[in-house]
Amino acid sequence: MVRISEKDLAIIEFLMKDARMPYTEIARRLGVTEAAVRKRVKKLEEEGIIKGYRARVDAKKIGYKIVAEIGFDIEPEKYVSVIAEVKGWPEVKRMKSTTGDHMVVMECWFHDSDEMVRFVRKLEGLEGVQRVCPAILVEELK
Repeated sequence: MVRISEKDLAIIEFLMKDARMPYTEIARRLGVTEAAVRKRVKKLEEEGIIKGYRARVDAKKIGYKIVAEIGFDIEPEKYVSVIAEVKGWPEVKRMKSTTGDHMVVMECWFHDSDEMVRFVRKLEGLEGVQRVCPAILVEELK
């Protein structure tokens, strides 16, 4: 585990809320120089604490009517091959391994319910895939 300061934690929080927040604004809020913020962010990136930056997109505004969280399980001996296959599918926007109700949970975007049904059937048809449980996201709360 990497030791980080309270200021580092504050910088992380600011960037998680708005990755485009200018370093000058972060510096003003923390009472430090812009150079100090830049140096700390670079260190956090180099240590792998900040892994990257991504845009939060409103899928519905670009034509996707359905955003779904899909959990599924895989036979252990097929895990690596199934993950390699599915993570390349264009509908899959995020994919995570979990210890919860499913081995894998992913966020997928679909233009309509027919597209989602075809996707789920394709997933269910992969050798090694067991239970598939889609849940349509209604509203992002945070």
